[in-house]
Amino acid sequence: MPNAQKTERVTALKERIEGSDALLLAEYRGLSVHDATELRRSLAEQAQFSVVKNTLFQRAAGAAGIEDIGSLMSGPTAVAFVRGDIVSVAKKVVDAAKKYPALVIKGAYMDGQLLDAAAAQALATLESRDAMLSKIAGLLKGEMSRAANMFQALQSQFVGLLEAYRDKLPPEEAPVPAEAQAEAGVAPEAPEESGSPEPVAEAAFQAWVSGPERRNAIRKRLSLRAFIGSN
Repeated sequence: MPNAQKTERVTALKERIEGSDALLLAEYRGLSVHDATELRRSLAEQAQFSVVKNTLFQRAAGAAGIEDIGSLMSGPTAVAFVRGDIVSVAKKVVDAAKKYPALVIKGAYMDGQLLDAAAAQALATLESRDAMLSKIAGLLKGEMSRAANMFQALQSQFVGLLEAYRDKLPPEEAPVPAEAQAEAGVAPEAPEESGSPEPVAEAAFQAWVSGPERRNAIRKRLSLRAFIGSN
């Protein structure tokens, strides 16, 4: 293969590696074209399954910052360029390996770590991303429910404390009616007088003069003055 073509292949592989969330490597020795096609179709939604040349892929992986991947490159190699959940892809590859014994998982690369064959196969025993998210959502929902119940209980306790404090306060004194003041011998407060005081004084004077004893005295004085004046 001319050097220009090799360079282009390495560049294309490097871009595919950098655009993937994970890599799953398998040996496909003895896998028929029909079986390989069926496997590609089963992985199409989550990964691109391709046969690679070991030397070119190793150079591309090194250019992408993946070191020591050569330990996984013995024998014919096919790579699943994973987009998304590697656990789901691992489950499908392991199931396919049961159907096609020629397919053998060699290792994986994810989150900056190389996984050997045993660790890569163990991925298939884990729960899928959707299942884990569902469990996490259930846990968060339970925690939120417990938090809401706790806040409600605290609110009820606070209201109870306020009611208990209110019950301990002395009752407010109500105003004493005038009848009760009279029975107790307490003079009720006189209402404020309005208007001029002269009509009130004149009325009191007339009431005082109209008394019989005072009236007779005034008449006697007037009669005596009239007698002295006539003489």
